[in-house]
This record gives sequence, C-alpha cells and structure tokens, in this order.
Amino acid sequence: MDQRTFRDAMGKFATGITVVTTEVDGDIHGMTVNAFMSISLDPMLVLVSIDEKASMYDKIVQADKFSISFLKEDQQSYSMIFANQLKPEKPIDFDRLNGQPILKDTLAAISCEKYELKQAGDHMLVIGKVTDIIINDGNPLLYFEGKYHNLKK
Repeated sequence: MDQRTFRDAMGKFATGITVVTTEVDGDIHGMTVNAFMSISLDPMLVLVSIDEKASMYDKIVQADKFSISFLKEDQQSYSMIFANQLKPEKPIDFDRLNGQPILKDTLAAISCEKYELKQAGDHMLVIGKVTDIIINDGNPLLYFEGKYHNLKK
C-alpha cells in the first residue's frame, strides 16, 4: 500500500468542509479543514487535524483559542480561499463569536479554547473545548473524491 492508495481510499469518505480560524498578535489566520469531528459531549470537545507543513500549524499551536465555521453549499469560494487555491477579490469580513473570528453566514460556527494537542504522525490533533455555538439554516458544502458536492434532495 502506498500514500496515493491511502489518499484515494480516504477520498471515499464524504465530509463537510470547515474553516478553522484564530487570531495571533491581532492578525486573523485561517485554513480549510475537512478532518474535523466531535469527540465528547461532557465536556463538549471537537478535534481538527492539521498537517505540520501547513502555514496554520504554528498559529494554531501558539493560539489559546480558535473557531470553526461549517460551510454552506454556496460557500465554496471560502473553502478555496482558505486552502490557498483562490485569491479573495476583497478582504474577508469576519464576524465574532466569543471574541473569535468566524466567517459570516455559515451553516454553523463554534468557538473553542484549546484543550489538548496530540502529535499523530505528520499531523497535530488539536482538541478544542467548545465555548459558544451559532447555528443557521442551509445545506452543507460536501467534499468527496477530491471534488465539491451539494446535497440532492
């Protein structure tokens, strides 16, 4: 088994798309993440996995707090911007949740305090304790086999 086969197999698992953001020294940093999951109800904990080569890696390790925005089906451009695949046409205008930057009008957003970091191979598992939540109506932006998809009802 090689890395390409592993990546192809993992691409068979459909995921939602999130953007993780944090603020360090007054600057907002973010990245697109589909390796996200909830892991506990008591306390309310979530996990994101970040590649040690990602520009966001040092920022999220350094930050005490971060937020996660769950993208709607019409927000593919946010995913591409925060994956460095698209240049924004204008500066991103963020909202705030419990003091943390979040993207506007997403399906949901959560703010977190860093709870634990765990090195796992070439990634850092960042566990956050949820401190606040916003939920909006809409359908999710999905990712499957390396492509964006929308729900078909």
